[in-house]
Amino acid sequence: MTVLAVTEHRRGELRDVSFEIVTAGRELASELGTELELAVIGGDVDDFADRLNLDGVGTIYTVEEGEEFNHGVYTQAIEQLYAETEPTALLLPNTVNGLDYAPAVAGRLDLPLVTDVIGVEGEDPLEVTREQYGGKVETTYDIDADSYAITIRPAEWPAAEGAGEAAIEAFEADIDEDAIGATVTGFQEVSGGDVDISEADVLVSIGRGIEEEENIPLVEALADALGATLSSSRPIVDNGWLPKNRQVGQSGKVVTPDVYIAIGISGAVQHVAGMKGADTIVAINTDPNAPIYDIADYGIVDDLFDVVPELIEAFGGDVPDV
Repeated sequence: MTVLAVTEHRRGELRDVSFEIVTAGRELASELGTELELAVIGGDVDDFADRLNLDGVGTIYTVEEGEEFNHGVYTQAIEQLYAETEPTALLLPNTVNGLDYAPAVAGRLDLPLVTDVIGVEGEDPLEVTREQYGGKVETTYDIDADSYAITIRPAEWPAAEGAGEAAIEAFEADIDEDAIGATVTGFQEVSGGDVDISEADVLVSIGRGIEEEENIPLVEALADALGATLSSSRPIVDNGWLPKNRQVGQSGKVVTPDVYIAIGISGAVQHVAGMKGADTIVAINTDPNAPIYDIADYGIVDDLFDVVPELIEAFGGDVPDV
């Protein structure tokens, strides 16, 4: 009886969720009184395994199959790893890639699948927590099964730290090439992919409080002065003022920067779900009762059009005319 967690990488780099899934896996293994094992499939598996050799990990299985994600390879490799290790829980990332193969794996293995999990507790039965109705309600489900699959939401668990002493084992998966329905030939950014806000260390994010598109250069100047990246809540994207790749939230991207500055953002649950994992949150809003202040580490209750110019000057930037 073990917990088997599948890690994720893209373009030669481990994704943040790979370290978060170790934390979630350790928590789940502790609840079940068992050991955490990891699977690393494709890419530079030796380097990835070394970096994932963290406290609380018992064994890391490496599968040398290709450089990038492939549905057919992952599905077959995980199915064979499951047969080899016989885990109680199969832990997968709730990401674009994870949601691509998770249903197929669960179907092949005849496992119940619970997606987008934000919490685990208990042993028999295991209780898992999900959000519903746009994050307005948390619901707990009992998993009454001998074994099951779970996908975990990124940024809900902190990244695992601490050197470990895991055994690293190469796993020879017998991949049926004829059963692979697609071939990865390259990686192309989506339209508007000038930046990846999920990789930014500092984000300056704007919401409805910016009022007009013509006012955005003011906040861009602050972002430039801070060496930060500009992002936004959904209304800004819906208005066509910024491209979709700049949107933070449930229908945008989940971000975990060192610093997140929310300017003119009220803090709707859909937006908060995408940025609450930031190390430090700074909010600027005229409404002292805005929900964003419930999670902010620092708050400035004032007009952004008064505050932002002062911040720009304080950090050595030039205040634009807007």
